[in-house]
Amino acid sequence: MPIKAVVFDAYGTLFDVQSVAGVTDTAFPGHGGTITQIWRLKQLEYTWLRSLMGRYEDFWSVTRASLDFTLRTLGLEAPPELLARIAAAYDALALYPEALDALKGLAPTRLAIFSNGSPSMLANLTRHAGIDGLLETVISVDEIRVYKPDPRGYRLVEDRLGLSREEILFVSSNGFDIAGAKAYGLTVARIERITQAALRAELVSREIGPAAMFKALRMQPEQLGEPADLTISALTELVPYVAARR
Repeated sequence: MPIKAVVFDAYGTLFDVQSVAGVTDTAFPGHGGTITQIWRLKQLEYTWLRSLMGRYEDFWSVTRASLDFTLRTLGLEAPPELLARIAAAYDALALYPEALDALKGLAPTRLAIFSNGSPSMLANLTRHAGIDGLLETVISVDEIRVYKPDPRGYRLVEDRLGLSREEILFVSSNGFDIAGAKAYGLTVARIERITQAALRAELVSREIGPAAMFKALRMQPEQLGEPADLTISALTELVPYVAARR
């Protein structure tokens, strides 16, 4: 069956969550790297915990709470205005270098984002990156009030696009998201932001720091029996693949 739409995860797939490090290190010199990694790890954990507990709060609230957890854990204090400034870095994440060319090259295929981000966060993010005009729609889990990888989220993608799961290619770098989308029945492409070989070399060549730990925990495929259909090293590799499947 032909691919009629390509749907991207946002955080870690199109946008580099590590790009907040400049903001965190400016606020707390010498602690930026540690803050960045714990913040993102806890941000994801809070989405899963809130989904399991049935106590949904939007992604902005989760982002603020996970930042607060991080600073408290590290014994760092921030007044409310500084906390808000740091959290706002998630509205201005850097687009991965090849993402814009990939989105442009995929035309005329329908393009969308499906993300945990709240609607306002995603609107700010796509507008800041200048890609809002390239997307047909931006879909947030806020509509169903439960986070990925709940199957209801991937069903929402089908419903919003009016397509069957066989007609949708879903793209993510996050292992939990890849497993969830694949288990639901979508065709899934994994963008490999760091190879296993490169990660192993990093882990054995130095003391394991926060960044290496994050890469090991969140940037590798999960062992859940739901591997991606396609693994790519750059988003631009999707262009010929989709063209052949269109």
